[in-house]
Amino acid sequence: MKEIRGNVIVGQSGGPTAVINSSLVGVYKTARDRGAKIVYGMLHGIQGLLESRVVDLSDHIKSDLDIELLKRTPSSYLGSCRFKLPEIHEDQEIYKKIFHILDDMEIEYFFYIGGNDSMDTIKKLSDYSILNGSRIRFMGVPKTIDNDLAATDHTPGYGSAAKYIGSITKEVIRDGLVYDQQNVTLIEIMGRNAGWLTGAAALAKCEDCEGPDMIFLPEIPFDIEEFMNKIAGLHKQKKSVVVAISEGIRVEDGRYVCELTDNVDYVDAFGHRQLTGTARYLASRIARETGCKTRAIEFSSLQRCASHMVSRVDITEAYQVGGAAVKAAFEGETGKMVILKRISDDPYICVTDIYDVHKVANIEKKVPREWINEAGDYVTEEFLNYLRPLIQAELTPIMTDGLPRHLYCKNNKNQ
Repeated sequence: MKEIRGNVIVGQSGGPTAVINSSLVGVYKTARDRGAKIVYGMLHGIQGLLESRVVDLSDHIKSDLDIELLKRTPSSYLGSCRFKLPEIHEDQEIYKKIFHILDDMEIEYFFYIGGNDSMDTIKKLSDYSILNGSRIRFMGVPKTIDNDLAATDHTPGYGSAAKYIGSITKEVIRDGLVYDQQNVTLIEIMGRNAGWLTGAAALAKCEDCEGPDMIFLPEIPFDIEEFMNKIAGLHKQKKSVVVAISEGIRVEDGRYVCELTDNVDYVDAFGHRQLTGTARYLASRIARETGCKTRAIEFSSLQRCASHMVSRVDITEAYQVGGAAVKAAFEGETGKMVILKRISDDPYICVTDIYDVHKVANIEKKVPREWINEAGDYVTEEFLNYLRPLIQAELTPIMTDGLPRHLYCKNNKNQ
């Protein structure tokens, strides 16, 4: 086996997941096994790199125990960022600075673990590299609980988040049955424009649980009056009603439901508004108009950091895409993202491949309309058949004094 002859750098960007560090381990270990001299880590992604904030990962990952701990550690070990690179023709100076830093560090291979916005970064850096005859190869490693990256069957991070959502939804439904009175529980689940996560609430429907009564995804316009009528209809049949809603559901004119009452002020570098309060708004309206007890539950960051409920399939694939990115770069690829290709559902078989990052960046993959029922208030069995293989099996945390043990980066001032 040939060896990598230069140095490697890897960063993490965007929202974290329960398995993103397994991809980091996949990059690190595969690069070291192939003879990389130094594997650097960017602290807080490309933004940290611009400030020359990097670490030698061999100073942090020193043993097999460290590797196993890091695989099981949620969130981004190196820290993250939401930093949008300008178009190359708009500001060449920032690119000159980045490549000057990389050249000084003798970097030949650059890996970025992230979602849509991170692939935009890989696209721009690889384009600049080719235009200027740089030897550096750039590869994207997929990550996002939102599962909205194009080309790949699914993204690492999604399976574990879905497993958590399905499990906790079952418990919320059980909790709602305690009291002999009418009540409505609204579960708000992440998902700006794609409903992959919210649809996972349907996993709760099984032989020991009837599942949520309705599920609303952002792919379908949300009619508040129709929703209120459906709630009233359900209460004629049962006392406890549980509804899963995406934070990104919108009314017909395009406004987010959460914008109907509260101003949403925070906007990140990519123009994404912070969405919150959808469940609270609807719960307040139900309570006001019906007088019944309501509860709004936001899963929020819990759904992306629950490493105690990680899917073994998910954490294994996260490691594999990291290693596959290193192998592809070593073989001469650049400007590509690793993808997962499903070969079979039963038995579940998935392999890695590579795909042109230009055909991935800034493209959102949404839930197919045929995987949502005709009424637009639930997902179909096809959706669940797609999802179930991704949540299978567990990886037990390494416990210390009754709690999961994690690996943290002492150089990261935020940890």
